[in-house]
Amino acid sequence: MRFTSEQRLDDGVVEREFTLGEIPGTLWTPESAVPVPLILMAHNNGLPKAAARLVARARHTAAAGYAVATIDAAGCGDRPRSAADEQARADLRRAMQAGEPVDEIFESLVGSLVEKAVPEWRTTLDALLALPEIGGPVGYSGWTAVGIRLAVVEPRIEAAGFFAGGYVPRAQREEARQVGVPLLFLLQWDDEGNPRQRALDLFDAFGATEKTLHANLGGHTGTPWFEVEDGSRFYDRHLK
Repeated sequence: MRFTSEQRLDDGVVEREFTLGEIPGTLWTPESAVPVPLILMAHNNGLPKAAARLVARARHTAAAGYAVATIDAAGCGDRPRSAADEQARADLRRAMQAGEPVDEIFESLVGSLVEKAVPEWRTTLDALLALPEIGGPVGYSGWTAVGIRLAVVEPRIEAAGFFAGGYVPRAQREEARQVGVPLLFLLQWDDEGNPRQRALDLFDAFGATEKTLHANLGGHTGTPWFEVEDGSRFYDRHLK
C-alpha cells in the first residue's frame, strides 16, 4: 500500500489517498492514541469513491472514532471497464429509455462487478489491517450486493450496514441466508428504481439473528442524514 496524498480536515480527520497495485482508494482516520476499528465503505453499483454522499458519510464516521476506507474496485469509478461491462451499460441505457425490462441486464452487469470487486476488497482489507493505526474489529457499510458476498466469505467482518437502493443479483439473494453478522438495512420506501417488495423479501432472507430494518419515505437519494448518525450507534454497539 502506497499513500499518495495526505490532508488534515477541519474536523480533525486525516484523509489519505492510496494505491494498492492497481486499486485506488481513500482512507480516513481520526485522531487517536490507540488503534481504532475499521469500516469498509462501498458505494452502490460501482459509483466512484469520490461521490459526495459517500465522502460525507465517511468523514462523519471517521470523526466518530473509526478508520474508514473506500476503493474503486475493478470496473468501478474511473477504473477501466471490460467490453462486456460497457456493452451491458449501453444495453441498460437503451432498455431504460425504451421502458423495457432491465433485470436481466442488471443481473449481468452487477453480477460481474461483484465477482471482480470482492477479491479486491479482501486484498485491501489485508493491507489496511497491517497499518499500526488500525486495530479492528471490522464493519462494512454500503453497497448491498458486494456486502452480502463479503459478509459470507470474509470472517473478519463483524457487523454490516446495507443500503437497499441497488440491484442485488440472484446469487447474492441466495447467499443472504448465510449472512449471520448483526445487520442494519436501510430502505427508501418510494425508491423509484428498486421494488419495495424485493427489498423486504431480501431483509427476510438474511440469516442474521440480529437484524434491523429502517424504512424512510422518499426516493432513491433521499435517505435522511439521521440514518448516518443512527448507523454510528449501530457500529458502536458491535465494533467498540
